[in-house]
Amino acid sequence: MKVTIIQLDIEWGSPAENIKRVERLMSKEPDSNLYVLPEMWSTGFVTEPAGIAEDEATSISLKWMKKTAHDRRCAICGSLAIYVDGNYRNRHYFVNGQTGIVSYYDKHHLFRYGGEDQYYQPGEEQTVVEYMGVRFLLLTCYDLRFPMWSRYKDTLDYHAIIVVANWPESRQNAWQILTRARAIENQAFLIGCNRVGNDDYSHYKGLSAMISPIGKTLVCCHPDIEDTATVSLNLEMLEHQRHKFRVLDDRDIF
Repeated sequence: MKVTIIQLDIEWGSPAENIKRVERLMSKEPDSNLYVLPEMWSTGFVTEPAGIAEDEATSISLKWMKKTAHDRRCAICGSLAIYVDGNYRNRHYFVNGQTGIVSYYDKHHLFRYGGEDQYYQPGEEQTVVEYMGVRFLLLTCYDLRFPMWSRYKDTLDYHAIIVVANWPESRQNAWQILTRARAIENQAFLIGCNRVGNDDYSHYKGLSAMISPIGKTLVCCHPDIEDTATVSLNLEMLEHQRHKFRVLDDRDIF
């Protein structure tokens, strides 16, 4: 499976403009099977969502994800600030353009330091999506700091973790360490999509990357600029590594 990260410089509160930017970056890798977009890719990281978050029923961003995935016969994932069922959610969508199925994960660990917990409703369940034979665990930004939430187990069986983020430069060292740690400890690929640019609160350096199950960087986006990075996931290599070096057999069960 060919996976492309879209490292986006997000225009604040402007879904239409951000859709144009994503389309331009996608055109650099027209044959990918899966495109991964950042957290709240259509608006920027909105902690006070009133007037900016989209209603799920009328969201132009979600409508674009569905149409584009269908037209390209691919999958697209990324999170949106969404108003649904009387609550705001930081909802990570995975749109399968081949089947038309739309799956989602609601961010569980809301970013209390930035006030996200004051406005958004947290999700209570993990989400694993299967696409083209690959099982993906969906995470969103701050979730990366909590290893038990993503711990591989019999009831949370996956090949790869997708983390979409707005992770600022001031904590860039943690981004680079934690993406590798989650890959190594779960013997899984990790696809981390971060943004670049600025908002009123932070500068974002990007450094989106795909990490192997042994913690090797397979591909990385350039810092501080819009960029794409593409790699083909090799499940044979993953299964060989898990079978040869059976770390998961000795994991702690809580």
